[in-house]
Amino acid sequence: MRLYKKTGKTIHIISFPDEDVEKGCYLLIEDKRAGKSIVALVIDIQFANVPGIMEELLREPLIDDPKREDIDPFNITSHILYVQDARLLICKIQGTIKDDNITSDTSWLPSRTHSTIYRLPIERLLKMADISGKYLISLGETIEMSPIVIDASNLDGKLNVITGRKGVGKSHLSKLLVLGLIRHGATAIVLDLNGEYKNLGLSVDGKKNEFYDRIRVLIPSKNFKVTLRQTGLSVIIGILIHALCLPGTSAREFKHIWRFLEERKMLSLHEIGEAIRRWQCNQQVKDALFSRYYALLHTGFFTDDPNEATDFEALLQKVGEEGGAIIIDLSGLAPVDRQIVVEYILMKLQDLLSQWKIRPIFLFAEEAHLYLRETYWDDVITRMRHFGIFATFITNQPNTIKENIYRQADNIFIFNFVNEHDLEFISRTAKVDAETLISIVRDLPPHHCLVLGDVVKNFPVIVKVRPLSVQTMGETRLFFKERNIEELGIERETNLHALQRGEIP
Repeated sequence: MRLYKKTGKTIHIISFPDEDVEKGCYLLIEDKRAGKSIVALVIDIQFANVPGIMEELLREPLIDDPKREDIDPFNITSHILYVQDARLLICKIQGTIKDDNITSDTSWLPSRTHSTIYRLPIERLLKMADISGKYLISLGETIEMSPIVIDASNLDGKLNVITGRKGVGKSHLSKLLVLGLIRHGATAIVLDLNGEYKNLGLSVDGKKNEFYDRIRVLIPSKNFKVTLRQTGLSVIIGILIHALCLPGTSAREFKHIWRFLEERKMLSLHEIGEAIRRWQCNQQVKDALFSRYYALLHTGFFTDDPNEATDFEALLQKVGEEGGAIIIDLSGLAPVDRQIVVEYILMKLQDLLSQWKIRPIFLFAEEAHLYLRETYWDDVITRMRHFGIFATFITNQPNTIKENIYRQADNIFIFNFVNEHDLEFISRTAKVDAETLISIVRDLPPHHCLVLGDVVKNFPVIVKVRPLSVQTMGETRLFFKERNIEELGIERETNLHALQRGEIP
C-alpha cells in the first residue's frame, strides 16, 4: 500500500489486488523516521482512477479475441491487468500512536516515501485503547472475527442510543446490555413497549436460567398497582398536568381537595370523586377535574386496597441489593394509560433518587417518543443524569429523538439504515464525522452495528452482535412461516397414522 494524498482528516491510500483490506478495518501508517504512526479507518473502497484505464478496458476484448495472435514477450498484459484492479482506499484519521500510546493528534503528515502501511488488527487497537476493564460485557465479534468485550462502567452515568431500521437487531442488543449490567449487580428498568423482555429469565428451551430470580415483570393494572398515599401529591400533580394536560387553575383546586382529604385521613379514589362532586368551584374546573379523575380511575393502575398495591420503593431497594431488572410491560396499555404509568415511574424514580433511597438506575426505553413527554428529553441530559437515571433509547425512527440527544450521547450503537433522511439525521452525532457514519452504516448487514463513543474509546468499530441463550421474543411473527409449520405437523401426523396402519413399510 502507498500513501497517495491527505486532505484534512481524510487520507487516500493506493492498495493492490493481493492486499486484504475491507471497509471498517484499520490501517497503520508507520513513519519510522518520525517515530510515530497514524491510525486510519477505511470508510470506502474505490477503483484507482489510473490515466488510460478506459482505453485499456476497451482494448481488452480485442486482446482476448481467439482469432488474433497474442504476442506479449515482456508480459506487459499481466501488469496492466494488475494495475486495473488497483484500489483507492478512502480513510479517516483516528489518532496517532507514539511509544505504544494512542493520542488524538492528527496535525502531522507522514512521509510518502518512507512510510510503511499495513493492516492494524482491531483487537490490537482496542487493547492499546484499553476498552476492557473490571465489569466485562461481551458484545460479539469484530469484522476480523476477534471477540469484542466492553466495560460496563463506560455505560455508567452515560446517555446511550441504539438505532437502526426495523428487523436488524436493536432490541437484541438492548437485551444483551440489560443482562450484562444486571450480571454485574446493576439495577435496570425497562419500559417494554412490545412485551419483548418479559422472558429474559428463561432459556431458549423454556427452562429457568441464571437471571430468572433477578427479573421482575410488572404489568400495570394487573400485578402493578399503587395507592394514592404511595404515589404522593407531587407525582399525582405531575401526572395530571403532563400526561392528562390538566390546566393550572384546575390543578390548584385538586391540591386543595387532596390536602383537605389528607388532613381528615380520608384519602382514596372514591373520596376524591365525592369531594370533586361536592366541591364549590367553577363548573369548568369541576368538569376538568372529573374528566381527569375518570381517566385515572379507568387505567386500573390506582387502587384503594393496600393488599393489591405494589410497594415500588421496596421493590427497587430489594432489586438494588444484588442487581436485577424490572420490566414494565406496556404492551397492553392504551396510549394515555401508558403515559400515566411512565410519568409515575419517572417522577417516582427522581423523588427516590433525590433522597438517596435507592441506587442509580439504568433506564431502557423502547420507542420513547410514544410515551415520553417533550420536556423529559432535556431532563434526561441534565437533571435525571445527576439524580442517577442513565437512559438508553432504542428506536427505528431516529428523527423522533431530539437532535441534542445525539449531540450529547456518550455511546451510540447504529444498525443499518438505507433511507437518506435517516442517515442525514443520525450523522449529526458529535462522536464521528458524517462521511464516516453514512458510508459505513449504509452497508451494514443485519445484526451488525457501528459502535461509537466511550465504550470503544471513540474508535468506531463494526460489531457482529452475539446471539443470546434466552427467550428474546423479538422475532417478527410471520404468517407463511406458521403455516409451513402447521402443514409440516399435519404431514407428520398423517405419516404416523399410515405407519401404524402398516401402509408405510
